Amino acid sequence: MPLPTIVPLFPLPNVVLFPQVLLPLHIFEPRYCEMVRDVAAADELVGMILLRPCGEDLSDPGRDVYAVGCAGRMIRKIDLPDGRSNILLQGAREFVVRESLLDRSYRRGAVEWLPAPASGHRLEPSLRATLVERIARFVPEERERRILGDATLSDETLVNLFCFALDLPIAEKQSLLEAPTIDERGARLLETLDFHLLERKLVLPGDPNDPRVQ
Repeated sequence: MPLPTIVPLFPLPNVVLFPQVLLPLHIFEPRYCEMVRDVAAADELVGMILLRPCGEDLSDPGRDVYAVGCAGRMIRKIDLPDGRSNILLQGAREFVVRESLLDRSYRRGAVEWLPAPASGHRLEPSLRATLVERIARFVPEERERRILGDATLSDETLVNLFCFALDLPIAEKQSLLEAPTIDERGARLLETLDFHLLERKLVLPGDPNDPRVQ
């Protein structure tokens, strides 16, 4: 199915979606309730895009959000009272917003789709092995560790899933989304994990627990 040239945009300050990842959302604001109804009727995509820290500014749309987002296909919708709904998106493809449109109650974007990795694309084996080791060190949860041991998990899914799920600052997740290839995204994720693992080891100067302090 060809990807549309115009997609509804859903800006949020704390969510960065990645391809293949599942994202549940509770929709309650009237304009986005309308968006969900329109998307459900047309089987369209929802373009998730990150709001900048300054917050939404419809007087200058486009400057209040990052340019790169990820569209998700709505694979489930549960209607609730008063027009609210719970939806489930599955990340589909990254895009760049070339023009913001305010012709409806919600914003839309004329977008350029970024290329998808080739089917079955593999990371360098050493990169995947190092990523798995670093993620295992970074996450305490047993569930995530079990996922790392799943031999059926594709390299693309591995990278995108943990870019989304790890407890990283939202700006760093946006930087990961903006990587031009899945190989570059995996390399950036590894660099990010190495930084935060090193950060955990550092002892602040003057800390009484620092053995160098007498």
